Order: sequence, then C-alpha cells, then structure tokens
Amino acid sequence: MAVATAALGAVLAVSACSGGGAAKAPADTGGGGGGNSGYTFAMITHETPGDTFWDRIKAGANQAAKDTGSTLKYTSDPDATKQATLIQSAIDAKVDGIATTLVTPDALIPTVQKAVAAGIPVDSFNSGTDFFVKAGSIAHFASDERLAGQQAGAKAKADGATKILCTIQQTGSVALEDRCAGVKDSFPNTENIQVNGADDSAVTSALQAKFAQDKDINWVITLGAAQSLDAIKAEDGAGSTAKIGTFDLNKDAAQAVKDGKLQFCIDQQPYLQGYLAITQLYLYKKNGNVMGAGKPSLTGPSFVDSTNVDKILPFIDQNTR
Repeated sequence: MAVATAALGAVLAVSACSGGGAAKAPADTGGGGGGNSGYTFAMITHETPGDTFWDRIKAGANQAAKDTGSTLKYTSDPDATKQATLIQSAIDAKVDGIATTLVTPDALIPTVQKAVAAGIPVDSFNSGTDFFVKAGSIAHFASDERLAGQQAGAKAKADGATKILCTIQQTGSVALEDRCAGVKDSFPNTENIQVNGADDSAVTSALQAKFAQDKDINWVITLGAAQSLDAIKAEDGAGSTAKIGTFDLNKDAAQAVKDGKLQFCIDQQPYLQGYLAITQLYLYKKNGNVMGAGKPSLTGPSFVDSTNVDKILPFIDQNTR
C-alpha cells in the first residue's frame, strides 16, 4: 500500500523544492504492514540535511505507518518560512493528519492553525512543548528540554565545573534555548555560544577559538550529538581538557561515551517521538483517541553514560534509540 496518490505526491514534491532555496530532504514513504487504513499522514520537520538524529524520527514514523497500514509523506526544511510552506502544502493536499515540529512557534503556529481550521488533526513533537496547545495540536511528544538542561548542569556542577560553555547550533530554536537556560538554572556561570550546526568544520573552528581564548572553561554542554564530536576535535586542537556532555545520541556519540571522551548523552528517544506522532494521528482518525490529556507526553530526558551505554548500543545499531 505504501504509495500515495499521484496528486498528493505531486503537490508535496513541488512544495519541497519551492521558494528557490536549497534542495529539501526527499519525501520518505512508509506504510502497508498493518493493512490498508486508507489514511495519508504528512510529517513536516525542521531537519538540517545530514543530521542523523532525524533518521530515527523517520524510522519511528515509518514503522508506525506500517503498523497502522497508513501512508506517510515526510518533508523538511530548517528554514521556518519554508517549513510553514510545507505545512500549507499538506493542507492543500487534504491529508488525513499532520505531525509537525514547532521549533520556531511564531513562524509556524499560524499555518498549523489553518490546518486545524480546515478540519485536519495536527499533533506536534520534538520541540514547542510550551506552544502546542496554542497551535491547536491534539497531543505533543517530546522531552522536557529545560528539565534536561537543569539535570545536565547539575551533573557538570557535581563533577567540578567552574565555567560551562553551552553551544546553540540553530538560531531561534526555542528547544535549544530552553536547554541552555536549564543548564544556567543549575549552574549560573554558563556562557552560551552560537555556532553554525549545518557546518561541522565551522563548529569545530568556533569552539577551538573559544577554548584558546577562555581557559576558564572546564565543561562544555553541546545540544546535538554531531556538535559533541566537533567539540572533541576542537579540544584536541586547542589543548583543552574540558569535559563534554551532550544532548541527543547517535552511534558515534555513544561510542565516545564508551571511550571516555564524552561524559554523557541525553537521550530524548527520537524514534519514539516519530512513532507516537503517527500512531496518535491514526488512533484519532480511527477512534477519536487522544494521548496526554492535554499535557505533553514525555519521551525524555534519559541519560546515557558509562553505566548503561553497553545496554543502549544494540538499539542504536538498529536505529531505534
């Protein structure tokens, strides 16, 4: 069944390359294993090309589409205006439901509200926990970002932090800002630095320069697994001995934890976010079911460190953690 109608495919394909910007991530299609529900769901995210975090979001969403016999159309753009355009394209295609991230709420909520007004159920995930009710989402699946930041700051403090550097790799992301704000809640001597998360070499260079300039930094909290690996390279280049912890998890970051190069990864279980977002839309269409009772359904934070990384690695290998 995993084939969308020609009209839907054409609409979303055109929208995915509109606006004269960079090429978008190709639409991923899944579905069929659970029979033919007849439903088509659109998932729209702020994925940055090359960020493997989103591979697990898509893996979970595709598995949910299979399990429910639904068709999934996935599109993404890190530019908020273009993400809103992709949501509008899904509305125009009259999909049965929309799952979206709310990383830049002011730019996205007006279009999400258009979907709700058109009778299309919307749920949200990953980012925008404080905004999903305003957007009209029926449910929201995410980690508690501020709480995770507070716990990360507390761990660094207990481990002897004197000054923490917190990296933000996407301008305007409320989720990333909440993470660093949480770190600062627990450890006030925290400084934020803005880096370009789409360019690993630029991240490494910026952090290396910062380490060389400020020798007081003895802890770094990065907000993405890729940036944690950049931080390790930057430390080597600057001769820094700062300890590093990170939000999010991938195979290389987990291996770095195992090797002692990272102190921890904060896992928000992106596979689960993708799976639940699509399953919720299916259950709402089929039965009127709603998860969360108006509150966010939390998928994290969960810490992966030297005490449990060996148990987690097999799930990372199969792209489900």
